[in-house]
Amino acid sequence: MSTAKQKERHAEIVDWVSESLEPLGIVTARAMMGGQTLYCDGVVFAIVAGGELWFKADAATDHEWDSAGREKFTYDRDGKPASMNYRLAPDDVYDYPEEMMRWAELGLVAGRRAAAKKKPKKDT
Repeated sequence: MSTAKQKERHAEIVDWVSESLEPLGIVTARAMMGGQTLYCDGVVFAIVAGGELWFKADAATDHEWDSAGREKFTYDRDGKPASMNYRLAPDDVYDYPEEMMRWAELGLVAGRRAAAKKKPKKDT
């Protein structure tokens, strides 16, 4: 896929995600290494890369992604394969807003847990 076509595809995905998830919150996107990082009300929950949507996952949600047969996001790092815990969105999310909502909520839950882990604890 050409860079121009890929950018157009990414914009289409971001628009569809934003529209489908409007009941959950405001979806925003930021450029990330040739793709987009998606936030819902400031929480990272997905990425768009290679013309596809990938939802954030974690140990608590991996079983659901595995059961659905959704692969982990992989990329090349210094000539070696590497992965991030994002899972390929099922095809139904592109056609059915309720499926988008269902799978995006898993990404949001994982994103909230990741954000909570990063917050420094305050001394009392």
